[in-house]
Amino acid sequence: MYQVVDKQTIGPNLTQYEIMAPRIARARKCGQFVIVRPFAHSERIPLTVADTNPGKGTITLIVQTVGKTTLEMSQIEKGGAFQDVAGPLGMPSHIEKFGTVVVIGGGLGTAVIYPQAIALKEVGNKIVTIIGARTKDLLIMQDLLAKLSDQLIMTTDDGSSGKKGLVTHALQELIDDPNSRVDAVYCAGPVIMMKAVAQVTKPHNIPTIVSLNPVMVDGTGMCGGCRVTVGGKTKFACVDGPEFDGHQVDYDELMDRLTTYKPQEKNSLDQFKSHTCKCGRH
Repeated sequence: MYQVVDKQTIGPNLTQYEIMAPRIARARKCGQFVIVRPFAHSERIPLTVADTNPGKGTITLIVQTVGKTTLEMSQIEKGGAFQDVAGPLGMPSHIEKFGTVVVIGGGLGTAVIYPQAIALKEVGNKIVTIIGARTKDLLIMQDLLAKLSDQLIMTTDDGSSGKKGLVTHALQELIDDPNSRVDAVYCAGPVIMMKAVAQVTKPHNIPTIVSLNPVMVDGTGMCGGCRVTVGGKTKFACVDGPEFDGHQVDYDELMDRLTTYKPQEKNSLDQFKSHTCKCGRH
């Protein structure tokens, strides 16, 4: 069992958990993830490790409540525990000194780019961070990224905070600005956003790393559920990734595969909500 030592609501349907997991906290490297099972009967879901505190023995996870399992997780309060937390899994981020690196997070993807920004800063890069969301209420980790970044740009679809528009608009402005430079881009968020970012950087030959989020079950390459096509070859995101060359990913295939179990996911969530209401649990 993995105790929840702290739990905070950081946005609409967004929860930050600090979980006691000493071995993972000591071993985890930037870019790696864990697979979590909240209860013994629950499914396993992959979550990026947003931060660690090796001295304290804790890891930080940020979870968006969107389906049955994340709704189950939301019922675990501070002092409670998760059944399983397996990791660290996946390949660590490729970190080197590029010069000026733009890290881009869309929605919950901001939790992915935060540790990347830390690692890239530590090796001497200038960090320009772009975070985007539909509205200001869905922007997360602004204060942490503001302290870390040489420049922080926020965008919202409705203009309620920062620039009105998409993260790609802000990125294109940086690329077009003769007084700025972009030597590399790290990006995480909705697949359609990562595809658009790669389309912006490819004509300029800017190295672009994206963090993929396919369907995943075991996290060890055995089930094959997380297979993606990169550079015309089949890769497994759980062991070969989750980060890949953004100019080589078949995003359309990935988006199609992400919808494979939508009916089953909806049915599972509906049944869980119905059962919860009958039992009087909230």
